[in-house]
Amino acid sequence: MGDGSLPTHERRWASDTIPANTILSATTSPGTEYNSAEEFVEVTLDLQDDDTIILRSVEPATVINVDQGSDTSRAQLDRTRSGAHKALRGLRFISNNKANAWEEVENKFNKLAKDGYLFRSDFAQCIGMKDSKEFALEMFDALSRRRRLKVEKISKDELYEYWSQITDQSFDSRLQIFFDMVDKNEDGRITEAEVKEIIMLSASANKLSRLKEQAEEYAALIMEELDPERLGYIEGRIRRMSTKLVYYLEENWKRIWVVSLWIMVMIGLFTWKFFQYKQKSAFNVMGYCLLTAKGAAETLKFNMALILMPVCRNTITWLRSTKLGLFVPFDDNINFHKTIAAAILIGVILHVGNHLACDFPRLISSSNDNYRKFLKNDFGSPKPTYIDLVKGTEGVTGVLMVIFMAIAFTLATRWFRRNLIKLPKPFDRITGFNAFWYSHHLFVIVYVLLIIHGEFLYLVHIWYRRTTWMYLAVPVLLYAGERILRFFRSGFSTVRLLKVAIYPGGVLTLQMSKPPQFRYKSGQYMFVQCPAVSPFEWHPFSITSAPGDDYLSVHIRQLGDWTQALKRLFSEVCEPPVAGKSGLLRADEATKKSLPKLLIDGPYGAPAQDYSKYDVLLLVGLGIGATPFISILKDLLNNIVKMEEQADSVSDTSKASDVSVASSNESTTPNRVPSKRKKTLKTTNAYFYWVTREQGSFDWFKGVMNEVAELDQRGVIEMHNYLTSVYEEGDARSALITMVQALNHAKNGVDIVSGTRVRTHFARPKWKNVLSKLSSKHCNARIGVFYCGAPVLAKELSKLCYELNQKGSTKFEFHKEHF
Repeated sequence: MGDGSLPTHERRWASDTIPANTILSATTSPGTEYNSAEEFVEVTLDLQDDDTIILRSVEPATVINVDQGSDTSRAQLDRTRSGAHKALRGLRFISNNKANAWEEVENKFNKLAKDGYLFRSDFAQCIGMKDSKEFALEMFDALSRRRRLKVEKISKDELYEYWSQITDQSFDSRLQIFFDMVDKNEDGRITEAEVKEIIMLSASANKLSRLKEQAEEYAALIMEELDPERLGYIEGRIRRMSTKLVYYLEENWKRIWVVSLWIMVMIGLFTWKFFQYKQKSAFNVMGYCLLTAKGAAETLKFNMALILMPVCRNTITWLRSTKLGLFVPFDDNINFHKTIAAAILIGVILHVGNHLACDFPRLISSSNDNYRKFLKNDFGSPKPTYIDLVKGTEGVTGVLMVIFMAIAFTLATRWFRRNLIKLPKPFDRITGFNAFWYSHHLFVIVYVLLIIHGEFLYLVHIWYRRTTWMYLAVPVLLYAGERILRFFRSGFSTVRLLKVAIYPGGVLTLQMSKPPQFRYKSGQYMFVQCPAVSPFEWHPFSITSAPGDDYLSVHIRQLGDWTQALKRLFSEVCEPPVAGKSGLLRADEATKKSLPKLLIDGPYGAPAQDYSKYDVLLLVGLGIGATPFISILKDLLNNIVKMEEQADSVSDTSKASDVSVASSNESTTPNRVPSKRKKTLKTTNAYFYWVTREQGSFDWFKGVMNEVAELDQRGVIEMHNYLTSVYEEGDARSALITMVQALNHAKNGVDIVSGTRVRTHFARPKWKNVLSKLSSKHCNARIGVFYCGAPVLAKELSKLCYELNQKGSTKFEFHKEHF
């Protein structure tokens, strides 16, 4: 324990779990009375080596059934029962907390003060800590630093303020004084060594020799409680909040300035139209309802135009490759599209709600005199009824737009688009991707109605003040141009299927010819259409071939109705499985002359295409989410092979030149052969983590994994396969499999689970350990973390990158794939 009288045991954190079914019984010792001076609890623990440890505590006797509290998750800090609170109880700054304590301090101040001020050197004596002067002076300095002052004397009012802080027995107050005393350099952080120093100082002041001996243990206890993220230091509340704010701004500054600009534009448009209509005569009758409706209408025009821009994929792909990509987060285009849609929903509610429920009723209920005076020139004569207003061109187009937009918005929500809502037949047809896709084409009608709606305004009579068409002109033409380009480009990009394979797990692999004009980068995706399934539907898939390959390939998992129909179509033309091929179906040009026709459109930009700008890559794929990174691995491997070939070529040329020069006596100056500058590869290491629950999934990319293991002699690419359906290594239930796996891999170099040269791990990776090791191994490096898979893990990886960026020189940049 620290005094040498007991055997040395492994030190554990206080949060370490206790074996299940263990009961710690605590009973009072015989003859012990319950008073503040003598109360203690004796706890006896039977250890395996028959040692006995006796612990004494000032807590009342309790019985803890560990079965009832075996949850290992960290609970929120309990201010009265936490380990840090118990440790800080040892830092009793003032031993005398009687009700009249301040009166005694005040009397001493009157005796010691000179000209109404108490000098720093007399502070200890004044507050009753004459024997602990060093400790008292440290406290004086800490309380002064809290006020951003460095003083040698204080007034009575300031002394009372100090005294109030000292005698406050709350956990937060004691903790703040403790923090201020340790943080002498005012950097907002304290380390474990500094915590130990102040504990020893407190122990000396209180003549607690045992506490002093255990200062290191108490310091570790406090650090564990107040530094749960194991950063190695404790931050003050203000410093912690400011640090988080700084890192948040660093991580999200692109999004922040774009969204801020967008919001400011909407506020400006709303305000401009609000005050413009306040000058109109209609305001005298229809009131602020009219102003709100017109302000919302102006933001609607702007947002209905802007919402088209994020889905102009060709434009976005081109822009992200320009310098504008340094300032605009083009990879968040779909999220921004959804955000604009939410703003449109709010605008529709304000605009339609104020018209139908407020200013229309005010108009029809207005007096004839007010109508003739303020509204007759706009609405004509006689005064319209409510039905007249609704059935007019402006009203009908508005109502129809609301209906169509409500349908499209509802079917675009996550619950409908991903089939999370199960409806009985035939209503199940309104869920799924098809319903989302076709319902979105209602916006063609919506935009036509919007232009008509904007041309028949009651209160605007001059054509150039009807500005709806001005907002929509450029975005609609740009979007229409993109759709026309897709139509013609896909017609010219009809591809010839070279090979088809259907793997276990419902994955269809299509290998097709590459059109001459089709140039792409690793990590990008393209749209695929199969007219035999549906002549209208296009679906995005990551390109799994490398740019240097003479073919294109995609891997498609059976998830929705379209992919199910596609798989059924190709299953009919595939050859039956060959023995030992795990149900693998194949077809190619040689075996099948009439494979279904495919159309492609693309390529389109994605976050993973920027992998080459990072020093180190961490590629994480869950299941079919590995597809965007297969192309990257292939491209890296091709570049590695080319660089090695260039190095060999230069070496051979250099040797030949040396021989030629040595055998020639015609010139005294050797003729040097100019060598081509080798293409340098910025990425020095790539780590690929593939997590899947099905063993058959490893067949999807078996060839790629074997190529990497064979050709990557320098170890640039490191591959880790994880199978979650098997219990983690070390579990008794998987011990035999692990042993057989290790023996076979050592003898034959093949993994028994995946059938490749890459050894498979069991259970899920411990991501904190993975990223921490990379941070330690690659100091001062920029590590690009690319992820494709379920949103839950995306949050965990993003949080880990954020935390590790605050610790060391290694910087992680997280990217999630979006389609």
